[in-house]
Amino acid sequence: MIGLVVRRGRRRAGRDRGSVTAETAVVLPGLVLVLVASLWGVRAAAAQIACIDAARAGARAASRGEPLDAVRAEAARIGPAGARIDVRRDIQFVHVTVVTQVRPAGGILGGAAALPVRGEAAAIREDT
Repeated sequence: MIGLVVRRGRRRAGRDRGSVTAETAVVLPGLVLVLVASLWGVRAAAAQIACIDAARAGARAASRGEPLDAVRAEAARIGPAGARIDVRRDIQFVHVTVVTQVRPAGGILGGAAALPVRGEAAAIREDT
């Protein structure tokens, strides 16, 4: 009995060798860019939430009549590091604004790609 070996499937021609590597090399930078943009968006959303929370805490402290330094300290404790905190008081309300810049992870795009985020809150003054 003579044994026959039957191969199924296609043999790769010499010109197809390495095509997966080439395709991966073309697609990989795009995937990295999408990943960086996604992470940047998540960081921006987290910073936005932190700014809003800090502005609310600052507005509560300011509405109780706390000194300006205490209001800023309370907002800075909750808000993102390095955020700018503005407090404005008028006859009936106090307004607190917290602003920061979100940069891509690892500084990939440099400082030119900073995304500004802000949180604002107002409260009725209790000391009037």
